[in-house]
Amino acid sequence: MLSQCPVAANLRTPTLSIQKCPQCGEEVEIFSNDLKVPCSRCGFVIFNDIQSCIQWCRYAEECIGPELYQ
Repeated sequence: MLSQCPVAANLRTPTLSIQKCPQCGEEVEIFSNDLKVPCSRCGFVIFNDIQSCIQWCRYAEECIGPELYQ
């Protein structure tokens, strides 16, 4: 089960995604292991929604490891 978790794979081997800042439209690079990234143009903080399962999954610490879990 844990080996098939897509979130754990993205945290162990980070992937890059580009998101548009909702405030100014600037492209912002955010890695899958980033919790939040400020926009380089306006400073608006963009949160990474992919980590939300860490807050509720009972296997989260075991799945991603204690260092990333903290």
